[in-house]
Amino acid sequence: MVEKKEEDKKEDILENPSENIENDKENEESAYKNQEDNHSDETNEKESAEENILEKEIETLKEEKIRLLAEMENLRKRFEREKVETIKFGSINLARDILSPGDNLERALEALPDDENYSESIKNLIDGLKMVLKEYKNTLEKHGVKKIESLNEKFDHNFHQAMMEIENKDVEEGTVVQEVQSGYTMHDRLLRAAMVGVAKKPTTKTEESKEEKDEDGAENDSEKTS
Repeated sequence: MVEKKEEDKKEDILENPSENIENDKENEESAYKNQEDNHSDETNEKESAEENILEKEIETLKEEKIRLLAEMENLRKRFEREKVETIKFGSINLARDILSPGDNLERALEALPDDENYSESIKNLIDGLKMVLKEYKNTLEKHGVKKIESLNEKFDHNFHQAMMEIENKDVEEGTVVQEVQSGYTMHDRLLRAAMVGVAKKPTTKTEESKEEKDEDGAENDSEKTS
């Protein structure tokens, strides 16, 4: 039975050779087309994957560029700030060192009696020293060095250095009532603290007697020990 079918098939091929050739061509073309479609799909998938990788790399490069630009801007701002501070405070040590000669000159002029009858040459010398002191102070102010106003001001540990306490009932406790040495700032930065005397409340008799008793008791204890 099988042999008969094969024979029939062979007979059909022999009878219709052109039709069979066309069928084979169609089958070959269909197979080639399917192969091309599969190859095209694979190519599209590869290209899509490559595009995704490139897009991620581009985003990474953009972020790195933005970060780098921000760092460069911060460096530029810091450099400009340091440049300004160097210009403003580059001579701070020199300014601090030349305060002492000015203090000595000011003390010398303040120590001169006002009622003395000086000769004309001495008066001219004093006037010349006063002019030098004035020019000295103007030069300091020109470079941003200013004197700290301390007298009758509230004590401020940022600008004042307390050297003593002075009893004074006329002013509020903690007020600066004496200036031992002037203080200075340079462009709002402390150059030298002012040495001052600070007011305190007067000691009452009760407190004095209590202090005397404490002192007497301490002396008695020391005598007993000895």
